Amino acid sequence: MTFHSLSTSEPFAKFDRICREKERRNITGVSSVQWWRNERSGTVPRRISIGIRSVGWRMSELQAWVRGEWSAPKASVAGE
Repeated sequence: MTFHSLSTSEPFAKFDRICREKERRNITGVSSVQWWRNERSGTVPRRISIGIRSVGWRMSELQAWVRGEWSAPKASVAGE
């Protein structure tokens, strides 16, 4: 029987986890209302839809924001 060890460079390292609101607040320390305002101004990672009435945030983006490494994605210009 052969066992394979998984390093961080193998397939599982490519997956990102989705955080819901309560966990996002715990990670960032920012209230729901203030986060929503900051989303509108583009200074924090935006929520993503994970269902009809459910949203979440990518853990990697929240961690990058906390470390001060996150920057808003550049808006694409039509025709480029």
